[in-house]
Amino acid sequence: MDTATLTQFKENQKESWSSFTPLEMFTTPPAAQLVKHAGVHAGQRVLDVACGTGVVAITAARSGAKVSGLDLTPPLVEQARENAQLAGVDVDFRQGDVEELPYDVRTFDVVLSQFGHMFAPRPDVAISEMLRVLKPGGTIAFSTWPPELFVGRFVVLVGRYAPPPPAGVVPPPLWGDPNVIRERLGAAVRDIVFDRDRMFIPFLSPAHCRGFFERTLRPLGKLVEALAASDPARLADLRRDIEALMSEYSRDNLLRQDYLITRATRV
Repeated sequence: MDTATLTQFKENQKESWSSFTPLEMFTTPPAAQLVKHAGVHAGQRVLDVACGTGVVAITAARSGAKVSGLDLTPPLVEQARENAQLAGVDVDFRQGDVEELPYDVRTFDVVLSQFGHMFAPRPDVAISEMLRVLKPGGTIAFSTWPPELFVGRFVVLVGRYAPPPPAGVVPPPLWGDPNVIRERLGAAVRDIVFDRDRMFIPFLSPAHCRGFFERTLRPLGKLVEALAASDPARLADLRRDIEALMSEYSRDNLLRQDYLITRATRV
């Protein structure tokens, strides 16, 4: 991927994630699970990569850790700062790129990411940077969406209706495959541990949930707008397929989203 294409892709990502804030109410409980899984404790220096609205970083800070958080999208960073102020914790939030972390080598005791670093277009660069700033003996831990479960299948489904990404962009749900994770972490870590957990989104019907996704997931919203103008029949097919997929993972007014948690120790 050439520099101009990569730069434009990341600019599109900034805009795409700008409407994410309403989803923080659902990602807050998994944030506590990730912090617990990583064993974060008071006095540690912790980095939350692709921190979004700060739910992981703030959870870690409330345990007494000294926390930094970084995200590509400026409106999410501003929301994270507001959330930290309301929570009464001090977190160093800044705008930045996981593929070029603005921190020195071996700065952090723990590096975390919740459904974030997986969207970096170059996984090898992202994980290299995360490991670069982690101290030897430190912990790297992240939550990701497995390709065979709801979110992974949702990404593939929407991709069938959307223009293809630039050549070289790796599908984010591959970060939810333990075999891929082992390969990407390689010899830089030891003692890899996997766990699984589940988050829920309440809804009144699959159509109700699909509409919520269209409003909060900007890439989907933009695709809906484009199809509404160019091909309403194809838009109807997309919406039908999304609702059918949601129905497979729904019960008692809840959409089930299972995810993978990974933890490893830096050598």
